[in-house]
Amino acid sequence: MNIKNLAAVIPVVGIAWLLNLPRHLGMVIITEQYLALMIGLATLIGLVVQPSSADKKPKMNLMVFNGLFGLLCLLSWLWLAVNYEAWLLDSINRSVFKWLPAIIAIAGILEATRRHCGKVLTILAAIFITYGIYGYLAPGIFSAVETTPARYILYLYNDTNGILGLVLRVGAIQIVGFIIFGAVLNAVGGSRILTDLAMATMGHRRGGPAKVAILASSLFGTLSGSTVANVMSTGVVTIPLMKRSGFPSRYAAAIEAVASNGGQIAPPVMGATAFIIAEFLQVPYSTVVFAALLPAAAYYFMLYLQVDRYAAVNGLEGVDKSQLPKLGDSFKKSWPLIIPLGVLIYFLFGLGYAPGKAALYASIASYAFFLVTAPRNVSRLGVLKEIAQTSGTMLIPVLLVSAIAGIVIGTINSTGLGFTLTLALGQIAEVGGILPLLIVTAVIAVILGVGMPTSGVYVVVSVLLAPALVKAGIGQMSAHLFIFYFGLLSMLTPPVAIASYAAASLAQSDMWQTGLTGVQLAIVAYLIPFVFAFNPALLLDGTWAEIVLSCITVMISGYILAEILAWKKAYGGGIKRAVMAAFALFVGASSALFEAASIATIIISIIGVIVIVITQKYKANGSNITPKLQPEQKTSS
Repeated sequence: MNIKNLAAVIPVVGIAWLLNLPRHLGMVIITEQYLALMIGLATLIGLVVQPSSADKKPKMNLMVFNGLFGLLCLLSWLWLAVNYEAWLLDSINRSVFKWLPAIIAIAGILEATRRHCGKVLTILAAIFITYGIYGYLAPGIFSAVETTPARYILYLYNDTNGILGLVLRVGAIQIVGFIIFGAVLNAVGGSRILTDLAMATMGHRRGGPAKVAILASSLFGTLSGSTVANVMSTGVVTIPLMKRSGFPSRYAAAIEAVASNGGQIAPPVMGATAFIIAEFLQVPYSTVVFAALLPAAAYYFMLYLQVDRYAAVNGLEGVDKSQLPKLGDSFKKSWPLIIPLGVLIYFLFGLGYAPGKAALYASIASYAFFLVTAPRNVSRLGVLKEIAQTSGTMLIPVLLVSAIAGIVIGTINSTGLGFTLTLALGQIAEVGGILPLLIVTAVIAVILGVGMPTSGVYVVVSVLLAPALVKAGIGQMSAHLFIFYFGLLSMLTPPVAIASYAAASLAQSDMWQTGLTGVQLAIVAYLIPFVFAFNPALLLDGTWAEIVLSCITVMISGYILAEILAWKKAYGGGIKRAVMAAFALFVGASSALFEAASIATIIISIIGVIVIVITQKYKANGSNITPKLQPEQKTSS
């Protein structure tokens, strides 16, 4: 048996749970028992199946050790599952038969996480565990509540506020369905269909290959739970295409990195984090989707404008239509994508099914359509095997990250660290106001988010920082999306811009230059969270007048900033360009500085429109305010 086939066990168990198979078989299994089985399987398989990035095959003695250790970890979780109901009635007894399996289980999670998610998340978890045991020795306000090691370890092991808590519940129930859905779409050609549609729609336009990258990466990225995975999936096609059309290597890489990262904030899936946000805030999933809609639209609007202006300045044309797929043909071939998406929307919003189950039904519809339409020489069973292996491999890091998040949350709850951080950040708000608090929170979120997958970024950062923002008067949805945005920006922010560096490796460009270019292209993501923190109308929380005016101010600001960032001589260059940049920022922030539907915001919006009209007129006449665009050298930076 191929050892990689073990990964297929995880989605099979997940499907059985989503379809309520235990209940249909007359078995009484509570959710925590299922979660224990899933994290046990993820640990075992994570230890014996090497991640795709592993360069060397481990030696036989190491493989044997991995197998034995992984099996021991699985047995530790199964021991908990079997005894879970009895232990609920006997929580005071902390015998060696409880805490020894707990130590083995947690150690296995840490090692499997190190291999599949990197050292950063593992070290962070180890720091929290150390703090949970020895935090009472810390000085000042950071001194934790003292607890015995056995009590603390068992709290992480079997309490619903620890590893078997909210995040693992979302990962093993809701996210499982969408991981399977993404694997099915990819196996039946969904990513190719998305690329063809993007090519047919955008490929012939000015700077077309870059616009193809934006569209394809945004659509694929929302289903993917990893920015880097998105970069590596779509970047192998889009980056060479952009380079051939004349984009510099560092610019092509930065476009792909920014577009891929944007997929994590784009509804409806948001890299699977939308479900976790909904669970944390105890709101319907649809509420999170609609709240995230306008900021995500602004993100891609700004990215598109910058790419368009850069292409105009540098004379970068699109691909000849004769070399592109026909739009009509692309739509005709898109049924394997349209049908399952329609099923997903129907079950999710029409019938109100749980997200995981709705995604599973969409997966079944997609594969059923494939069975009917695929050529005879294509192995149906082979594709099904590929789906199971792919989804299982993708679920390993998701479940491990969820378990690590449970360790973080459990430590915060048991030590009082959350209250301590809320108090410390609250003092910043009392002294300097909300803006300094937001700035400090943003910096901490970027630092904490380094090297972590999307869902892990959100969970760790939101648990630590969101309560302070809410206490300072910021709305819950605004606070959580603010933290989510800046946690994700760690993927683009030097010196550890992992997504930009992954794209740079594909483009063979300078990593530092690529990272800085990525910051420029993603500038709206650094600015708009501050706006919706003060003005929730951008999250569709307000009157229609407030929402419309907020959108107008952001669009005006984005249009002007795109011109400025794409061309050094925009608006005459020098001091004039700097003044226009300041004006653009003022317009964009006006709905937060004043009431969203106030007279001041209306007047500023009108002035912004007038300024754009005037500068466009001068541009058309070749005035020295904004000279006519002249193509620069295509290889310039």
